[in-house]
Amino acid sequence: MSAPLCVAIVGSGPAGFYAAGALLDADTPVEVDMIERLPTPWGLVRLGVAPDHPKLKTVSRAFERIAERPGFRFLGNVEVGRDLTHADLTRLYDAVVYAVGAQTDRRLGIPGEDLSGSWSATEFVAWYNGHPDFQELPFDLNVDRAVVIGNGNVALDVARMLALTPDELAPTDTTDPAIEAIGGSPISDVVVVGRRGPAQASWTTQELKEMGELAGADVVVDPAELELDAASEAALEHDTN
Repeated sequence: MSAPLCVAIVGSGPAGFYAAGALLDADTPVEVDMIERLPTPWGLVRLGVAPDHPKLKTVSRAFERIAERPGFRFLGNVEVGRDLTHADLTRLYDAVVYAVGAQTDRRLGIPGEDLSGSWSATEFVAWYNGHPDFQELPFDLNVDRAVVIGNGNVALDVARMLALTPDELAPTDTTDPAIEAIGGSPISDVVVVGRRGPAQASWTTQELKEMGELAGADVVVDPAELELDAASEAALEHDTN
């Protein structure tokens, strides 16, 4: 019997676990070492999903089943580039899979985005989810108005989190410092700004409906913003064909 194929997977988010599952399902015997810089696995499932959406995190159960399979090993607190090099990995393993995801944000390219008080969604979401790299960021929520730029689910996640009451925040997986900061914030207006119109918005229907279920907030939409221009008409026609 031939020796099993030894594979290193760098990164323990969904992509890494699905890759591990596919490898372990292969006809060829495989041993998988999953290498993660943080002490805990699951990546964005743990640190990127809105903490008031616990059902979305149930996908981690599928990852747990993969982690329990013979031939799988999780190595946390190991950073490639600090604890070992790519050359080390290629020497120790037959194959290396990098599943680390995007590590930087998409820039807007607008004046003022580097000013104090301007943050990326990656930073803010990681902060209220407890990512250890982002707990010392100086978020100042002692303001009256917050502006969220984007028309997708993450934008609505951020807007919703800013509008939750302390009672709504309490049962979520939000960190205690974030609950204190958000719950005690005087923010009274959260403005969601999109580059394009409603026809191009990428949020899901469920995410949008939740905005109307907030205990301490009302959703206000300018009717003029719902008027479709030529580009929006074309987008709708394309989607229905």
